This record gives sequence, C-alpha cells and structure tokens, in this order.
Amino acid sequence: MGPDPAVAAVRLAVRGALREIDAGDLVLVACSGGADSLALAGALAFEATRSGHRAGGVTVDHGLQEGSAERAAEVVRTMTRLGLEPAEAVRVTVGTSGGPEAAARDARYAALADAAARHRATAVLLGHTLDDQAETVLLGLARGSGARSLAGMPRSAGRYRRPLLGLDRDLVRRACLAMGLDPWDDPHNGDPAFVRARIRRDVLPLLEEELGRGVAGALARTARMLRDDADALDAWADRAFQEAATDGEAATDGGAETGGGAGEIALSVEVLAGLPRAVRTRVLRRAAIAAGSPPGTLAAVHVDAVDALVTAWRGQSRVDLPGRVQALRRYEKLLFGPSESSEI
Repeated sequence: MGPDPAVAAVRLAVRGALREIDAGDLVLVACSGGADSLALAGALAFEATRSGHRAGGVTVDHGLQEGSAERAAEVVRTMTRLGLEPAEAVRVTVGTSGGPEAAARDARYAALADAAARHRATAVLLGHTLDDQAETVLLGLARGSGARSLAGMPRSAGRYRRPLLGLDRDLVRRACLAMGLDPWDDPHNGDPAFVRARIRRDVLPLLEEELGRGVAGALARTARMLRDDADALDAWADRAFQEAATDGEAATDGGAETGGGAGEIALSVEVLAGLPRAVRTRVLRRAAIAAGSPPGTLAAVHVDAVDALVTAWRGQSRVDLPGRVQALRRYEKLLFGPSESSEI
C-alpha cells in the first residue's frame, strides 16, 4: 500500500525542488513547528535519503511569546528525530521597522541567511502554500501595489525554495498529520491585530462564500501569470536603463553616469520619452534607488512625480525623493543625486 495521497503530494513537490540542487549539497528547511513547515521537514528528510542530498533544519525563535524557547527546543527535537542534521534553533531580536509583521519577517530571513552561510547550505526550503500566495496577492491588491507585488512570492529566489506553493494548506496539514507529526498552531496566525490573519480568517472565506470555491487557486494562478509579465518588463527595463544612461556622454558603473559624486545618475530624456510607461517607470525607480533612495520608502507617487519631468515637462523644479535624493531635468537629461548638493 502506497503512502497517504497528501503525503505523496508533498513528497513529490519536495522531490521536484531537490532535482534543481546538486546531490551531496546541504539543504535546510525553515521549520516553525506549524503544520506546513513540519510536513515540509518530514518530506525533505524522506526524499533526501533517496536523492543523495544532505538535509538539515533551522527553527527561528522570535522571542515574542511566552514559552517560545521551549517550543523551539521541541521543534529541534522533532527535526532530529526525523534525521535532519544539523538541527538548530536560532534566537533573534525583532525590531520595529515597518511594523511587527515586517520586522519579524526581516529578523527571520536574516537568521536563515546566517544559518545557510554558517553551514554552507545551497538552499533553504520554506513552507509557504497556495493559500499563503493568495493572501500575499490580496495584500498587494489592497495596498495598490504594482504587478511585481501582485506577482506574489516566487517559487525560487536565490537560495530560497518554496516547494509547496502549488499545494493548498488543508492538504499540507493532512500530510503533516498522516506523517505522525504534531503541529503547533501559532496564535498569531489568528490574531486580528495582524492584517494577514484577518485576510486568512475573514476575507478569503468570505470571497469563497460569495464567489465560489477556488478563489485562492485563482489568485495564485494570477500571481504566476503576473510574475511572467513582470519578469519580462524588468528585463526590458534593464536594457532600457543601459540605453538611456549611455546615450550622449560616456557612462560608467554599469550604465550610470557619474557627475562627480557617488550615486549620481543621468538618463537621456529622449530615450525615456520613447519608452512605454510600464518600462519607463521601472527605469526611473531603478535610477532613484541607484542614487540612494531606499526601495522600501520609494512609493508610486514619487515615481509618478519624476515621470512628469519626462512626459509633462513645464519647467517644474526638482522632485524630492526618500533618502535625501532629488531628481531634476537639465539639458535634456534627467539627473538623480543627493538633495544636499547644489549641483548634480
């Protein structure tokens, strides 16, 4: 008799991820102790012995709840029983930048990156499911984000892999239980103080009730298609940035013209004006970031104001951008540089 169908589906997903990684390499699983990551850990332990990979696990203790250290220690014991080596808990300090959810995520990814570097792991598996992807798309939609945000989480990005992104949460939980694992349900996942928890508890169920089943899957498919579109537009913007930066005067530093100060960028207005808006705004955003504007605070309203220097030029003064960066138009060039400079 074969394995439980849910277990088989999770194992198959992990098997596909391991095919992209050389045999003998170390693969870590990020395991919180929840059903999704426990099922992923169990599947990795099973598949790695058959594929010739080394498999380990890391659990991150955010220290935000009473008893978190004890729970982290229990997760380590579970990973060890599964045969994962190394199996460790990493304690982090969560800051406040960007709100509690973003700060916890930043601390977690920093800890995972450090663990991967220390153990020389090729990849880190994350337990995000199709439902997580749907929630991410709804968050981006509510914030009025562009295609890149609505594209959701990538299946693969750098060292990170999300093998379960095509499987729904209920199936993955069934797989966890069928493996004989005892998941921990984080109370934060149901806490209405967190936006994602409200989407999970209230918004998605309401959409399913009003629009019919399959909304989460439809949102995940939309994300996949938008990711293809965003990747193509980003590639076009890469080429356009180089063309705009090298038009006219000589350019340095990979296409960014230096004007006497680090981080100063000059782009051809003529080249920019000939681009579709979807490509041009990507180029402008890239130039602003290259000049020192923080990506997390550079919003669409800032990019729109810079775009007006190209498409609706009426002699406007400079546009101030986050990070003490400014953009201004001069001699058919769009210039980006430190706002404290009198000349850029």
